[in-house]
Amino acid sequence: MVRVFKHYVPTPLLALGLLEFVALLAAILLAWHGRLLQLALDPGPLAGLLPEALTYAVITYLAMLAVGLYQSKCYRSVRMSALRLTVALVFAFVALTVIFFLYPDVTTWRSVFVYAALLSFLSILSLRWVFSRLVGWHRFKRRVLVLGAGRRAERLRELAGAANASFAIHAFVRMAPAEGDIERSVPREDIASLSDYADRHDVDEIVVAIQERRGSLPVAELLNARLHGTGVYDFSTFMERETGRVDLDTLNPSWLVFSDGFRASYRGSLILKRVFDITASSLLLLLTAPILMVTALLIKLTSPGPVFYRQERVGQFGSTFQVLKFRSMRNDAEKDGTPQWAQKADPRVTTVGRIIRSTRIDEIPQIFNVFRGDMSFVGPRPERPFFVDELSRSIPFYAERHIVKPGITGWAQLNYPYGASEEDSRHKLEYDLYYIKNYSIFLDLLILIQTVRVVLWQDGVR
Repeated sequence: MVRVFKHYVPTPLLALGLLEFVALLAAILLAWHGRLLQLALDPGPLAGLLPEALTYAVITYLAMLAVGLYQSKCYRSVRMSALRLTVALVFAFVALTVIFFLYPDVTTWRSVFVYAALLSFLSILSLRWVFSRLVGWHRFKRRVLVLGAGRRAERLRELAGAANASFAIHAFVRMAPAEGDIERSVPREDIASLSDYADRHDVDEIVVAIQERRGSLPVAELLNARLHGTGVYDFSTFMERETGRVDLDTLNPSWLVFSDGFRASYRGSLILKRVFDITASSLLLLLTAPILMVTALLIKLTSPGPVFYRQERVGQFGSTFQVLKFRSMRNDAEKDGTPQWAQKADPRVTTVGRIIRSTRIDEIPQIFNVFRGDMSFVGPRPERPFFVDELSRSIPFYAERHIVKPGITGWAQLNYPYGASEEDSRHKLEYDLYYIKNYSIFLDLLILIQTVRVVLWQDGVR
């Protein structure tokens, strides 16, 4: 894993992304050069085409990121890569057409774009095939020594067995006789020096997965190993890095206090976030005005009741506000007055409601909430006070998600399927805490870009 602006990025995907960005640059430059030669024109130095080439490469790369080309399941499937790459190139063509219209000094002929798109398609698919066959994910895996052979160690073994795991476990060290979850573990007394053992077996990192540290943590040896270049991590930090979430099962207040992060409330970050929210919401309200009017008309014609659905939600610091959405359910969806979780294939959803939910059009009116300052574009999803009270009593640290403004989209929405239960809320909280802890403008932009993938492929729609 490589940390970019406080966010953990898998090393193979980062390496692949850099190679593919270079491939996009090469594709557009070759397309320009070839087209000019075809017309018997002097192409001149390639440096003169750099503004157009960079514009093409950046926009196409962002489109690839948006459609989910850097998900691990997509990386491992040539068919899925080909499909999503085609969609990305279509998006890139539309975006570049708008950009070149607004900035005619930086433009690309349509014939050049066709050549560049074809070269990009072939080169990127070839790169992915070569990367997966000749380089492979396994070459980037770090060798890990786990201190502990109990339940936490077992969880690490399961995580290491995943197809997209970025580490491989060299061995487990049984730190106490009671630890019996891992059968083939090395007794602690058989290792004289952790630092020497790590050097002999090319161990990159040591993870402390001991349930009870008092009296069993070899502090001096861990310090010596770290000074000799071996990474040393506690279980919670390692899980955060590898899974993109904060593990609630092992979380304790001291880790929250002393770990880095949780800077989302810094004044500078808040100002930048608010400026972006106001600017983007104003622009989006203008652009989506036709969609808003057509949707409002369809709801009014097909279902009795109001067009908009207003509901009390809990916002930043526990204050409440009225969230605005297009009504997608019958007007009597909660006629008994008791809040209910959404269900799969919910019978309360209308025909038009099913369409606007699957396309996320029902969420568009929340842009008004963003403009007013009740919400932000990115943040934990706001929940109803009834459920917040229940979940705060049963899930530890649930109230901490309200330290930031709620959002239309968020890290949890990208990484966890739509959930409507207490257990789902617990898992989503783990992702929300990761977002709050590692907040940056970069992470906000990354989430916004990847939200396109959620809308396109309907990940988590209910």
